[in-house]
Amino acid sequence: MYKQTHFAEDRIEVQHGLIRAYPLGMLIIPSAPSADLVPFALYPAEGEAGLGVLRAHVARANPAWRALAAGGDCMVVFQGPDAYVSPNWYPSKAENHKQVPTWNYAMVQVRGTARVVEDAAWLKRQLNDLTAVHEGGMPEPWTLSDAPADFIDGLLKAIVGIEIPIAEISGKWKVSQNRSAADAAGVAAGLGAHAMAALVAERAPRVKPD
Repeated sequence: MYKQTHFAEDRIEVQHGLIRAYPLGMLIIPSAPSADLVPFALYPAEGEAGLGVLRAHVARANPAWRALAAGGDCMVVFQGPDAYVSPNWYPSKAENHKQVPTWNYAMVQVRGTARVVEDAAWLKRQLNDLTAVHEGGMPEPWTLSDAPADFIDGLLKAIVGIEIPIAEISGKWKVSQNRSAADAAGVAAGLGAHAMAALVAERAPRVKPD
């Protein structure tokens, strides 16, 4: 990915944080080619590279897993908040009008060689882990045991697991770091309650203006 120095985010804990917050990743398989949105679970303490492991599942009817079984190189893209930025939000526009619209965003790109898993115990663990993460904040969390065991067993036969030890991970936070502190403040104000406003306010003042 094209990544200017001032937009780079290389801290693994921040990259992992975005994956946890926005776990619906775009699974891209160059050999197919194919691209599918898949919810992933992150296991940060695992993996030989020390970068973590991603686990997910897809429908058995989805040809993506067969493509991975034939050659597992793949990429997963996780996208965080994004927002259009109007030049009208820059105080500097009043000075020279040499401003144009842009788009702010945060993203993490992961590469690795996937392993296809059809083991029922592995699949059940993956479903339990994924459900626990997303049901944890519910007043009455749903669990796999809430459904009949034979029903779950039938579902397990209809899915295939994917495990991706992370070999490379890259982050890009384009959040107005290349603007002056005043322009960044204008962007944050213009975005209002949008999640991107917090990222702009947090990061942009740290970078010297052009």
